[in-house]
Amino acid sequence: MNESNGEKRTEIGEIGEFGLIDQLASQVSTYHDSTIKGIGDDAAAYAVGDELVLISTDMLVEGIHFDLSYAPLQHLGYKAVAVNISDIAAMNGTPKQITVSLGLTSRFSVEAVEALYEGIRTACDAYKVDLVGGDTTSSRSGLIISITAIGSAKKGEVAYRDGAQNKDIVCVTGDLGGAYAGLQVLAREKQEYLANPDMQPQLDKYSYVVGRQLRPKARMDIIHEFRDLGIVPTSMIDISDGLASELFHICKSSGLGVAIYEDKLPIDQSTYETAAEFSIDPNTCAMNGGEDYELLFTIRQDDFEKIKNHPDIHTIGYMHEADRGKVMVTRNNNTVALQAQGWKHF
Repeated sequence: MNESNGEKRTEIGEIGEFGLIDQLASQVSTYHDSTIKGIGDDAAAYAVGDELVLISTDMLVEGIHFDLSYAPLQHLGYKAVAVNISDIAAMNGTPKQITVSLGLTSRFSVEAVEALYEGIRTACDAYKVDLVGGDTTSSRSGLIISITAIGSAKKGEVAYRDGAQNKDIVCVTGDLGGAYAGLQVLAREKQEYLANPDMQPQLDKYSYVVGRQLRPKARMDIIHEFRDLGIVPTSMIDISDGLASELFHICKSSGLGVAIYEDKLPIDQSTYETAAEFSIDPNTCAMNGGEDYELLFTIRQDDFEKIKNHPDIHTIGYMHEADRGKVMVTRNNNTVALQAQGWKHF
């Protein structure tokens, strides 16, 4: 905390992204009964008849969220849509429309913008959403992409972060840590290219983890399966900042603690091999890497039979009372405190 001219100055880094959000949200009032959920979840929700409309916005900034030296514009366009669709999925909703706003520098040609939109249109086709508008402006600090996703869900089927109950089972979809492992590969290839511009990238054996980083998928398939299985998760969030960070969000919102098991973490063999090559603990990739965009959710114990044989849903632990903490049980049966060290924006 610094002082200048007698005024207190608090650096954003002192409280972090979520501290800043909490501080700003505490000063916000709502004026309409139709506003059901405001700041603090994957999407906002407001009531229209028997349904809730879901709205989520994400911004991707060049040099912070992506590097155009290794992110093809078509992949970037697809990813920008997918990460927003993932937020609607995390509310157990169905996406319907998106708007796209761009900040462009003078180095971008019409052809480059068309390539970006090719990826955006491909994602719209994949997730059956309509591109209905947006905005375009100039930028002096690189490419900026801001997408707003709009979806809907029945009132009794929305999954918030605050609905977990004591003894609920903790589940994740897919596998974790691949996107972070892929980022390490791409960062290394960039450095080798800078040292030798004639080099050719050697990415064949890393295709899975690189794909997880450059072109993640929103797990709408799981949301549709929930309908078929008759499951409404008691809480849910998508994994953008790492498993540990997302577990902390659910615990904070639900007023509970959690226990997960190290030997239950779903990690792909490609992620194991890439992590070993970079001398990184694969658990670190899974717990703190982020950008996997899988779903983390809790279910009632009565629903376990419905998902126990699902090949892409993994039970990794359970919720418990807050005073028991947020812990991981290791393969050696030791209990250690979880540390949330995911992505920090400030």
